[in-house]
Amino acid sequence: MATDLPPGMVLLDFIRYQQHLVGTKIGCREGDCGACTILTGELNNDELQYHTVTSCLMPIGNAAGKHIVTIEGINHKEGLNPIQQAMADAGATQCGFCTPGFVMSLAGFCLDDKPATKENAIASIDGNICRCTGYKSIEKAAVDIVEKLKDKKEAIPFVTEQKILPEYFSGIKERLQRLRESINADTLKDVAGIKETPHFVGGGTDLYVQKHDEMKDATIRFLLHQPELNGIAKEDNKCIIGPSATVSDLLHSAIIHEAFPDFHRYAKLVSSTPIRNMATIAGNFINASPIGDFTIFFLALDAQISLTPNPSPGERGKRTLPLRKLYKGYKQLDKTPEEHIDKIWFELPGKNTLFHFEKVSKRTHLDIASVNSAIHLKMNGDVIDDAGISAGGVGPVPLYLQKTSEFLKGKKISEEIIHETIKTAQTEISPISDARGSKEYKRLLLRQLIKAHFLKLFPGILAESVLG
Repeated sequence: MATDLPPGMVLLDFIRYQQHLVGTKIGCREGDCGACTILTGELNNDELQYHTVTSCLMPIGNAAGKHIVTIEGINHKEGLNPIQQAMADAGATQCGFCTPGFVMSLAGFCLDDKPATKENAIASIDGNICRCTGYKSIEKAAVDIVEKLKDKKEAIPFVTEQKILPEYFSGIKERLQRLRESINADTLKDVAGIKETPHFVGGGTDLYVQKHDEMKDATIRFLLHQPELNGIAKEDNKCIIGPSATVSDLLHSAIIHEAFPDFHRYAKLVSSTPIRNMATIAGNFINASPIGDFTIFFLALDAQISLTPNPSPGERGKRTLPLRKLYKGYKQLDKTPEEHIDKIWFELPGKNTLFHFEKVSKRTHLDIASVNSAIHLKMNGDVIDDAGISAGGVGPVPLYLQKTSEFLKGKKISEEIIHETIKTAQTEISPISDARGSKEYKRLLLRQLIKAHFLKLFPGILAESVLG
């Protein structure tokens, strides 16, 4: 399918108002409720992979070359499919408004090659909200679906053979291969036609919350379709991340999991599965939210970014900047409108390196932080050789706590040192009272998160009662 509509239009509006597929619902338009959830299928290293996304935040320019599946696309010709039937049998719907989104998320679970467990089934619907049914019946439906998948090996052949999803899914890989061959690479890079300084769009998950109307007709350069901007690689002792790498890409990266064994736990604290499937790391940096979770994560690691102008004149005009130096004031960056991030890198942790991330929010999942913090320590025995500590929600920008980090260098861990670390951190922050909590509460939270860092990293030295 082709369209000459503005590529900045969100896919939700295209689906409902242009294709008249009204099973996909309009809810919050902020990616929180999941009523507009759809599936996107794309080839990755010649493997067909499906992901759930919130169509209210996805520009149609990012749909180029992909298989877009709405609730209508998983219907059988007669009767309900097993996912829909499980929802009905469990009494998992009342008004029904949220039901298509839940069904699509569970369809994504069926198409995933992850083990078919109850935990993974429940995790697949972490971006869907139901306001009237109650979640136990929905969880029961999810468990019923797990039973139907117990013999699953390869996802797509299994779900089509078992008639969980329509047979046509088995032919999509070949169709996408033909489509990829027919699409000019420049069309994917510059869908809008670059005649002026464009908006650079990765996943758009926060940009479309803030500037939905402005982005619809904007001149846009879409970054997700550029292979050179994707991927996660290891070069010597550095981890190189493409700016269009998503949170889910990090979750699936062996390099990241080897470096950060607790990364899965950290990532689960951030947004939801559909948003993690869309949100890019560079987008998190450039959004410049004072509570950007992965900005805080990478600030502690002393991540570096490479900025390049558009159009890029080769290596000329490129510059490297520590992430710590990017933020000049609230939503003010050391970056021109013509520049975009083309590479992110950081030094991989060694065997004597410790790292920890913490976040407090009103809800455990699918919520923005009240305060978050990360710490990175290089140890020489029981002495800290180098340190980096960051904090969000306690100032106008994502903060690298310079004085606190410097204070920790050369210190041995003790109760006294930790209390002095907390005191130093309190001198570097300037929280304000807002919807996420009072300034006094945020100071308390940072104090507790710093304690949590040390309790987690030094359990054999410190006891919770010591720092209570």
